[in-house]
Amino acid sequence: QVQLVESGGGWVQAGDSLRLSCTASERAFSNHGMGWFRQAPGKEREFVATINYNGVTTHYAPSVKGRFSISRDNAKNTVYLQMDKMQPADAAVYYCAASKGPAIATLEVNFAYWGQGTQVTVSS
Repeated sequence: QVQLVESGGGWVQAGDSLRLSCTASERAFSNHGMGWFRQAPGKEREFVATINYNGVTTHYAPSVKGRFSISRDNAKNTVYLQMDKMQPADAAVYYCAASKGPAIATLEVNFAYWGQGTQVTVSS
């Protein structure tokens, strides 16, 4: 079983940048596509970004495309989410997840393992 631990959340002002990290407990990390989701208060959890097992393929939600960037370092069992030009609407708890297979995925049902989440607050 893959355990995921997110870090890097915090408070930023609109327009600032923040980088989230998610480290996996096992070397099997490199067999999984990875994703980032977020959940704002009173809203359902939503897809943010995904990356395939070797980092070649990525996909983003329209609301973050061009501002956020997902990447991974399989040697460190870590996936990153670089968030630039942040907006108050980006404030949420951010979760990383490992997909059931090596490809990218956008639906929660296709993810097998989840982290506990890290809070991101954006002030205007």
